Amino acid sequence: MSTIGPESAELTPDDLKNRVAVELERTRQRSIALTDAVDDDDLVAQHSPLMSPLVWDLAHVGSQEELWLVRDVGGRSALRPDIDDLYDAFQHSRCDRPELPLLGPDESRDYIATVRDKAQDVLHRVRLDDRPLVERAFAFGMIVQHEQQHDETMLATHQLRRGDPVLHAPDPPPVAETPLPSTEVFVPAGTFTMGTSSEPWALDNERPAHPVHVPDFHIDAHPVTNADFFRFIESGGYQHSRWWSEEGWRHREHARLSAPLFWRRSGDTWWRRRFGRIERVPPEEPVVHVSFHEAQAYANWAGKRLPTEAEWEKAARFDPATGNSMRYPWGDREPTPERANLGQRHLRPAPAGAYAAGRSPCGAGQLIGDVWEWTSSDFAAYPGFEAFPYREYSEVFFGTSQKVLRGGSFGTDAAACRATFRNWDFPVRRQIFAGFRCARTPSRDELD
Repeated sequence: MSTIGPESAELTPDDLKNRVAVELERTRQRSIALTDAVDDDDLVAQHSPLMSPLVWDLAHVGSQEELWLVRDVGGRSALRPDIDDLYDAFQHSRCDRPELPLLGPDESRDYIATVRDKAQDVLHRVRLDDRPLVERAFAFGMIVQHEQQHDETMLATHQLRRGDPVLHAPDPPPVAETPLPSTEVFVPAGTFTMGTSSEPWALDNERPAHPVHVPDFHIDAHPVTNADFFRFIESGGYQHSRWWSEEGWRHREHARLSAPLFWRRSGDTWWRRRFGRIERVPPEEPVVHVSFHEAQAYANWAGKRLPTEAEWEKAARFDPATGNSMRYPWGDREPTPERANLGQRHLRPAPAGAYAAGRSPCGAGQLIGDVWEWTSSDFAAYPGFEAFPYREYSEVFFGTSQKVLRGGSFGTDAAACRATFRNWDFPVRRQIFAGFRCARTPSRDELD
């Protein structure tokens, strides 16, 4: 995989365009693979009211590419202005989209191919320095990330669909160290730089870089595992309201939550459904498909809490040796298969303790990839935030109704994941590939 980092400023315009073209093509191949894996009936079906039909996602990525790259950047005439409203995510909720007069599978494929041909022509002709939207190919990077985000959404739809397995991938690598080096790590108090002002494809909610003071804290060395979560369930974690917030307990009762999504118990054994396969829940893997409320209840039960967004980011990217904040836990170099579980390379999280080469300076591992991690923070603007290039990407979601997730999952592509990247969702969501790790404030005795 190839991502576009701050070093893009040193690339010639032609080299930058070539790298962008590679990213566009690599991303499109993933979209095609996810949609070609099923027949047309599956493409037009709604597999859950939480998700769009796969065929909607497919045409939607083309619609956004046409709007931003063909019309705005390229100044070209609209190809299909008649479908703009159909693929506007703000005009139609996911549960209503199957009733719309959507493009069929073949029409959708033809449409996105035509849009891509024109977008590639725009890329070949446009200057990448004449306005902020195209500086260092930002608009093209925004479209790459947008399509990759929808690819992960389509992967979540595949997890929700019923039927025989259609996606295949090798298992992640085993853990090199047994036992794990530690269960939690200590991060001393101090100020670090949060966010970014230099990442060329960073989205508006990641900007600008700003100093944040974070008090002393401990954070788990790896995400909470299925084995950890077994103990929470067995101790009656879902039956005792004292571990839950009032809002969380109301949701638990209303939704009748008793285990992570896709888990079922038979006798003394927990089973799960994973992309059409029924298998034992592997105790060594990070727990996935849990809501914020479940994560918070577990943390309370464990005598800990969820980390704040600032704590998470400091643990992930602050290097005390240099005082710098890095792009990734391991440094500024792009992700590799030895450092992180990203890009749908595997269809599951790696066992806790994997990817020793990806640990951050504080000693925490698997902060990038494997599972999105819930934080305790509401989704809010950074000081000095400016919406760009449109309010609907981030600003309209700021507030107390959305919780921040960090780090990416096994289904997140490297182009849409870095230590500053911010995801957000409603605290009840479980279909996303989300897990968590815990944090705690040191006692006075520990600091003496």
